[in-house]
Amino acid sequence: MRWDGQAIANDDGALPGLELSGLRRAGLLRTVRAPEFAGMAFHEVVAKSALSQVPPMSQMPFRWTINPYRGCSHACTYCVDPSTLVLMADGRQKPIREVRVGDNIVGTEFDGKYRRYVETTVEAWWGTVKRAYRVTLEDGTEIVSSGDHRFLTERGWKHVAPPAKGEAQRPYLTTNNRLQGFGTGMPTQAYESPAATIEYRRGYLTGMIRGDGMLFAKTYDRASGGRLTVTMFRLALVDDEALVRSQSYLELAGVTTTRRPFARATVNRQAMDGIFTSTRGNYARINEIITWPESPSRDWSIGFLAGIFDAEGSCDGQVLRISNSDERMLTTTMQALDILGIAHVRERAASNGVATIRVSGGLPSRRRFFMLTNPAITRKLSIVGAAVKTWGSLRVVSVEDLGSEADMVDITTGTGDFIANGVISHNCFARPTHEYLDLDAGADFDSQVVVKVNVDQVLRAELAKPSWARESVALGTNTDPYQRAEGRYKLMPGIISALADSGTPFSILTKGTLLRRDLPLLTAAAERVDVGIGVSLAFADEELQQAIEPGTPTPRARLDLIRAVRDAGLPCGVMVAPVLPWLTDSLDHLRRLLDSVVEAGATGVTVIPLHLRPGTREWYLGWLEREHPRLVAGYGRVYGRGAYAHKGYRDWLWARVQPLLDERGFGSSGHRRRGGGTSPGGGTSTDGVAASDRHDDGDYPSGALPGLSARPGPMPLAAAGTEQVLF
Repeated sequence: MRWDGQAIANDDGALPGLELSGLRRAGLLRTVRAPEFAGMAFHEVVAKSALSQVPPMSQMPFRWTINPYRGCSHACTYCVDPSTLVLMADGRQKPIREVRVGDNIVGTEFDGKYRRYVETTVEAWWGTVKRAYRVTLEDGTEIVSSGDHRFLTERGWKHVAPPAKGEAQRPYLTTNNRLQGFGTGMPTQAYESPAATIEYRRGYLTGMIRGDGMLFAKTYDRASGGRLTVTMFRLALVDDEALVRSQSYLELAGVTTTRRPFARATVNRQAMDGIFTSTRGNYARINEIITWPESPSRDWSIGFLAGIFDAEGSCDGQVLRISNSDERMLTTTMQALDILGIAHVRERAASNGVATIRVSGGLPSRRRFFMLTNPAITRKLSIVGAAVKTWGSLRVVSVEDLGSEADMVDITTGTGDFIANGVISHNCFARPTHEYLDLDAGADFDSQVVVKVNVDQVLRAELAKPSWARESVALGTNTDPYQRAEGRYKLMPGIISALADSGTPFSILTKGTLLRRDLPLLTAAAERVDVGIGVSLAFADEELQQAIEPGTPTPRARLDLIRAVRDAGLPCGVMVAPVLPWLTDSLDHLRRLLDSVVEAGATGVTVIPLHLRPGTREWYLGWLEREHPRLVAGYGRVYGRGAYAHKGYRDWLWARVQPLLDERGFGSSGHRRRGGGTSPGGGTSTDGVAASDRHDDGDYPSGALPGLSARPGPMPLAAAGTEQVLF
């Protein structure tokens, strides 16, 4: 988006001129630079109109659009090192470079007077390059981030570094601050989840079997003479994860066991499965595996702690305990904790002889135990619901400018924060999840967003005019109405209500998961007017998808969005767009992608080849030359110097796709129009370029526009065919 010459008079009140006078003439209320949108400027304007008429030459299947925003709130300032550990909702940790959109992680929220750990969802992910700073805490925790990143201290949110000379003052970290969270107790580069070495596996099985298993051997006199030795091993557990791990480790050690139900569920007890073996060889081998070592190695000790915790340990979110009545088990547990430097105390034995070892030091010690030992049972690891505290060990020791730029990663979450290396970290609230390769060369689009704050009121007035014929209105054809700024301004509920109240059918094209917020409102609107929902989905393979469109929702996240829309009783058409020659146009990829769309419940599908417009073209071909140089010549043949694929390729792709759509009941699910195409993100272009007579790049799938009927259900899938490569 460019600002030049975009006065309100010639762009329906959405794009004022860049000069302050132009903004004022356009109805500028104020310019907002909120800390959660670092680097962004939101120009809140009073719009003179809400409805935009589509130029007749575009030949779109709709005449009217609404764009509550112009520009996209996707500036990236908050960033951390790719190795930074993120606390997942299941209590385990994962480097941020491996986190994906749709993952469930831990954030924080206020519950009355207290901030607590809660479950939240990753809404966006992206990488960038920023100048690197290292924050070191008293307990040894290290975090590498950008200077603009913010962490939660006992005195509120603070940036890592002070502002640059000439910039406005802002709070930043000093050695007087303590961060909130629990830390890692070590530099990130020193942390590694324990490897399942032979010694770790032996230690785990020793703790598990001695803690919760049964080994039985008895010799009987035979009535006919002689003696019979009966051997038996049994391990029965409620938690499947520990049972699977134990069976796997035994298998690796040469012991084959059989799994079967052990106890049925009752009112007071859960069902239990067990693993069993009764051969003498297996019995002898198990006894050999769990023999106490004369000098336990570090790996064995770590494995033992994981095993005894899975067998006899508990953690209610506040206290981690391991109980046993065997003195050797208790002594070995304490020795292993000493090896890892984890503080603990031995509590007085109960009347039944069972003694308890309690990990002391609060949440930092408990999290260190889990990080270093990696128990199998996930339910014991979660901290969701626990109160956030500030520990003295998290005092800032130093903030060091590393003097160079480095790769950085950031995520957007539902709570606005996440747990990074054990401390509470702010996230960036904005990143485009609605664009695919359609990169804008102007920085204005990235940092200057115009917000029509009164769009719903103006829209109601326009829809109330006697001249309004209640024609279909499309949203999301230019900028995504559910970009991150919508989370702040909440314009869409008013727009949806105004359209429904006036009896106007409408459609929404988006990738933004924020649409889920308005599903109840959309469902109510659909009872009064026709509503269309469209989602674009181009990949079946997450690895390729993340390589080409980092920071956008994964295929799984988009499929979940489709399911949520369908579960709400709304139609949802899917644009398989764009199809990339030689990368995503194989029969195997198209079949898998279409099968997943069928399973998600989409009401229609259209398949659209890649467009290479200026800006997009340079970026994509540069990526292709680096990652797939053998394909560059082929792309030259398919695209030449134009933006659209050669007609021969489009005909070939359609011949390949049409049978697949027919097999899945999508053969007649699209709406055809002459001319035009789609943007790589599934948005609609208005350039009027003619499409093939036999298939149209601008088809809209059933359910994406009002009045396009939804299919009743998928047809049976046909057998696989033979792939041919023509280009």
